[in-house]
Amino acid sequence: MKPFNKTTLKTGLAVTVISLAGYLLPTSALAFDYPPPGNFAKGAQQWADNCARCHNIRAANELRDDQWITTLFHMRVRAGLTGEEMRNILTFLQESNDTAGAAHLLKTSAAPVTGSSGLSGKEIFAQTCVACHSADGKGAFPGVPDFTDKNGRLSKPDSELFKHVMGGFQSPGSPMAMPPKGGNTSLTDTDIQNVIKYLHKEFGS
Repeated sequence: MKPFNKTTLKTGLAVTVISLAGYLLPTSALAFDYPPPGNFAKGAQQWADNCARCHNIRAANELRDDQWITTLFHMRVRAGLTGEEMRNILTFLQESNDTAGAAHLLKTSAAPVTGSSGLSGKEIFAQTCVACHSADGKGAFPGVPDFTDKNGRLSKPDSELFKHVMGGFQSPGSPMAMPPKGGNTSLTDTDIQNVIKYLHKEFGS
C-alpha cells in the first residue's frame, strides 16, 4: 500500500467533497439560477413588509447573487417566509443588485416596445412602482426619490425620466437600483409614458 502524499490527500478530499455534494444535493441546487425566479414587484413589497424593519434596507450589492440565495434560505426560517415570498424577495434583491446586469430583463421581455397594456398610468404605478416609491410618492426606502419635491426627480425632462425607467437607474445615496422597467418586463413604451404623465399629475407641482 502506497503512503499518502499531499497531492493524493488533497485529491482524495476533493473527490470526497464533490461526491458528498452530489449525493446530498440535487444537481439544480448547485446552480446559481436556483431557486426559480419570483415576482420582482411582489418581492419589493414583501421585503418592505418583512425585512426592512430589521435590515433598514441593506444594500443589494453587499452580497453577490449566489450569496443572496444562501442568505434567503436562512432568513426564510427566521422571518417565517413562505417559499413563494422567499423567491420573490430573492428576485427583488438580485435584480436590484446591478442595474447594468439587470439589462437582460429587457431582452427577455416578450412585450412589444410599442402599443399599450391597456392599463392607466395610475394602475401601472399601483402594480409596479408603489412598493418602492410608496402611494404618497415620497419613497418607501432611504434614497428613493421624493416625487413631491418641486426641485426633485420630476423636475427633470420627460426624456430623461423615460430613459431611467426604461433602462434602470440608481439614485445617488440609494442602496437599491431600480431595474429596467421597474422589474416589469411587460411594460411598453406607451405604458412608461403613461406612468410619467401620472406622476406629474399626481405628485408634480
